[in-house]
Amino acid sequence: MQLALPRIKEHGGTVLAISPETPESANSTVQKSGVTFDVLSDQGNRVARRFGLVFQLPEDLRTVYESFKIDLKATNADDAFELPLTATYVIDRDGKIRMAFLDTDYTKRWDPEEIISAFSEMARES
Repeated sequence: MQLALPRIKEHGGTVLAISPETPESANSTVQKSGVTFDVLSDQGNRVARRFGLVFQLPEDLRTVYESFKIDLKATNADDAFELPLTATYVIDRDGKIRMAFLDTDYTKRWDPEEIISAFSEMARES
């Protein structure tokens, strides 16, 4: 995504991420990962819940997370063990979702070229 960011901006797009982490944890994640786009804090998954993206982390995966030193209670400042599914949306200037990508496998991401193509198409329509 980082490499595609300038091209998305060329087409008038903005990239941002929404995370259930506290603002402090989200800032730490941004610094560690080196992302150059905004990361918004959605404590309690309020926004993710409105999009139907929230799932309960099963008990067996909680132990896996803990073995990797991932402390969701501290990072998200709650004990809900809820996470949002990975989703990507292309939203036009009128707030209409033009394209969406959702996968239950968090390792799968939308191809940045498809995102750029969506922005190109919207630019041609303007």
